[in-house]
Amino acid sequence: MALDKPYKDIPGTTIFDADLARKGYHLNQFCMSLMKAENRERFKANERAYLDEWPMSEDQKLAVMARDLNRCIELGGNIYFLAKIGATDGRSFQFMAASMTGMTQEEYAKMMLQGGRAVGSPLRTPGKD
Repeated sequence: MALDKPYKDIPGTTIFDADLARKGYHLNQFCMSLMKAENRERFKANERAYLDEWPMSEDQKLAVMARDLNRCIELGGNIYFLAKIGATDGRSFQFMAASMTGMTQEEYAKMMLQGGRAVGSPLRTPGKD
C-alpha cells in the first residue's frame, strides 16, 4: 500500500524517507566502505571494478563515477554518506555542496555568508548555464 507523501512535491527538495533509503541502501553502504583506507585505495585504482563489487544499479554506478551528487540523491544516496566520496577525492563538503548548485565553491560560500538563497530562487543546473 502506497503511503500519501504530501512532502513529495517540495520544489528543489528530495526527502530522504524510508523508500529512498531502501532504494539507496547499497549505494550508501558503498560510500561507508570508503571510511577504510584500503577501500579508498582500491576505489581510486579502478572505480568501475570496485563499484561492480556492489549490487548497485547501473544508474547509481554511473552517477558515482560522474560525481553527479544530485543524481546520486535521486537514486537513494544520503548526502552524509555521499560525503565519503568527496573526502576520498580530497574535496570539502562545501565544494560538494557548491557542485550541486552549479556554483563555484567561492560563489557558494559567498551566498551562504549572505544568508543563503531566497526561497523559490532557482539554482543553476551544473553544465547548463
